[in-house]
This record gives sequence, C-alpha cells and structure tokens, in this order.
Amino acid sequence: MNLAALHNISPCPIQNVNMPLLEERNIKLDILREDMNHPLIQGNKLRKLKYNILEAHRLGFETILSFGGAFSNHISALAAAGKAFGFNSIGVIRGDELTKQPLNVTLKDAQERGMKLDFVSRSAYRSKNHPEFIKTLKNHWGNFFIVPEGGSNELGVKGVTEMVDERFLDYDFITTAVGSGGTLAGILQGLKNQRKVLGFPALRNADYLKDEIGKWTNFRNYEFINTYHFGGFGKIPPDLVTFAQVFYECSEIVLDPLYTSKMFYGLIDLIEKNYFKPGTRLLAIHTGGLQGISGVESRMGNWVNRL
Repeated sequence: MNLAALHNISPCPIQNVNMPLLEERNIKLDILREDMNHPLIQGNKLRKLKYNILEAHRLGFETILSFGGAFSNHISALAAAGKAFGFNSIGVIRGDELTKQPLNVTLKDAQERGMKLDFVSRSAYRSKNHPEFIKTLKNHWGNFFIVPEGGSNELGVKGVTEMVDERFLDYDFITTAVGSGGTLAGILQGLKNQRKVLGFPALRNADYLKDEIGKWTNFRNYEFINTYHFGGFGKIPPDLVTFAQVFYECSEIVLDPLYTSKMFYGLIDLIEKNYFKPGTRLLAIHTGGLQGISGVESRMGNWVNRL
C-alpha cells in the first residue's frame, strides 16, 4: 500500500457564509470545508478510514471489507481508497433484490474502482456483526480486515479527532450532521468539553446513537437536534432541494443531499427562530458526501444547478 498521503491530511479552509438573515440576526456562520480534503475520499470518510487503513496495513491485510446500502457514501469512499492506496476492497451491500437490477451510479463507480460487491438479503444484513455471518463471509472471500458500516469505530473516531484544531475555539458552537455517530464522537474527543456541539441526525429516532457515541467518548457536551431528518434517512423532499439551491447561490458551496443539506437547513431555521442569541459564532462542519450526489440524481434529477 502507498499510504504517504494518509499521514499528511492538511487542515481544511474555513469559509464564511454571507446571508441577509445572518447579518439581520447578528450571527456569524462559518463552514469548515472538510469536503475539500480529498477529491474522492472526502470529508469525514477520509478521516474515519485513515487509521482503519493504517491498522489493516500494520496487521498485514491486503483486503478491507465493509458494509453499506445501495447509495452508501462510505462504500463509495472505501472503493476509492482501495484504488488510491493499493488494497482490495469488498462491499457487502444490503438488499439481494439489487442483483436483479442494473447497478446504480454509486455501486457502478465502486465496482469500476475495483471493489467486489456482495449483495445479501436484508435479514442477513441485520446479522452483519454476528460471528457466524462473518465466518460465512470469510469462507467465501478469504481473509480480510473489517471496517464497520459508516466507518465508525475507535479507529474512525481517532481520525476525526484530528480534524479539531485551535480554530474551533473561536466559535461558540460546533455543528455536524450525524449518521452513525463517529464524527460527532471524534469532534467531542478533540474539543475536550471546551465548546458545545450540536448534532443534526439525518435519520429518524436517532437517540439510540447516544449509546454508541458513549462507547467512543466520555465527553457529553453535545445536543441532538432531532427535527430536521425530513422523514428519515435518504428522504429528500422538494423543499430540501430548493434550500440546497438557494444556499449554493448564496455561498457557492454544494451541500450533499443526505447529510449536510439537512444540517444547514436546520441551522438556518433555528437562526430564523432565534434559537441563537445575537453575537453567536457558529462553525459548521461540511462532512463531504458529494460523491453521493450522482446516485441521488439518477433517481430524482438534478440536485443543484451550479453557476
């Protein structure tokens, strides 16, 4: 494996957002552009994969296996990482009914980057962490290093922690989208209770993730904002599409459809509702996920009309 680039992930720039509402309410909103840390393995996915890949290499594994749905950003990122850093990748994909359909853009791209795809039934997928299921996978694929769904484990959290630097202390709140909880846990670890973190879950009934977060960090200086999932993970109603377009026209920043668009929609709505007092300084993390846009557009048409 050629892993030099993993050892040198540069700090990403911070960009200010200029909107009339922010000036009216005297709120500063800046964005940490983690979407710019790599062209394909971008954002929190690069952070979470870093130490998993390094550990796989240290232990002598040549293959990394992980899990995800048909439009998984994590699967896309792992496939790109395999091609970039020289390891074999296997994606265990939820839904064996997909074998009867043409590959969507996400899975086609993953396959073209060398990933082997293993479609399993939804009931089998729910057993993905059980030893018997893992044994079945090893009987079929041979030896491999496992990265959990979403890349969230202690190694993934360690990678995200490196995102946090002294610039974070210039703000009153740090905000991030939440999927599996690893990114939020890593930010908490890096901040060490010095700032409060607001997490915007992209899925319904996300409070169970608090137990997962508690496995990775002892810090509790965070709050879930549970009202901006738009009906659940992968739900993209027209008003979210409209918001992403308006946000782009104000900032020239493209948001992803599944995570960051929902967080920023929530942030702007909270500002309109005077959730934050005047003078508040917000740093929102753009966690990437832009590689997933093509998959979404294959289902629903254009996401953002770029200038």
